[in-house]
Amino acid sequence: MNHLDQETSKASRPIRPLPNLIFMSRWLQLPLYLGLILAQGVYVYHFWVELVDLIGAAMGNQAALEHILNAVAIDGAVRPTKLNESTIMLVVLGLIDVVMISNLLIMVIVGGYETFVSRMNLESHPDQPEWLSHVNASVLKVKLATAIIGISSIHLLKTFINAGAYDPKTLLAQTGIHITFLLSAIAIAYSDRIMAGTTTHHKNSH
Repeated sequence: MNHLDQETSKASRPIRPLPNLIFMSRWLQLPLYLGLILAQGVYVYHFWVELVDLIGAAMGNQAALEHILNAVAIDGAVRPTKLNESTIMLVVLGLIDVVMISNLLIMVIVGGYETFVSRMNLESHPDQPEWLSHVNASVLKVKLATAIIGISSIHLLKTFINAGAYDPKTLLAQTGIHITFLLSAIAIAYSDRIMAGTTTHHKNSH
C-alpha cells in the first residue's frame, strides 16, 4: 500500500465515539460568538447615540450639549462649558475607540469561528476579508495584539489631551501599560516568526 492509499484509508476511517465527542465539543463555543455579536449590536447603538448627540450639540440642542459635556468631563478638572475643539476631539476619539473595539470583535467572531469551530467557505465570496484567507491561531493572536495596541493608543491620547487633570503617576502608569502592550505584541509576532521558521525548516528537512 503506497502513501496515498494509506492517507485515503485514514480519511475514510470513522472517528471513535470519545474522540468524536471531544471534537464536537468545539460547538460549545458557538453561544460565545453569538453573545459577541449581541455585544457588537450594543456598540453600534452606543456609537449612534454619541454621534447623534454630537451633531445635536453642534446644531445648538441644549440637552445634547449637556450630554456631550458630561461625557468628556474629567474628575478633578474644570468642566467644559461649550463645544470647542478639544471637546469635539475627545468625542471623536471616543467614536474611533468604539469602531476599533468593534473591529476587534469582528476579528474575534469571524477569525475565532473559522479557526476553532468550523470553516465558513468564504473563498468565493467577494466580501471575504483579506486577512481571513490565511488566518490561523498565530495570525489571529498577532492581529488581536495589534488591535489592542490601537485601542490603547486612543485611550492614551485622550489622557494626554486632559493631561492637566491627571497626576504624573497616572500618566506614567498609562504610558507604561501602553508600552507593555507594544512589547507584548512584538514578542508574540517574533515568537510566531520563530515557530513558522522552525516548522518550514522541519518540512524542508523531510
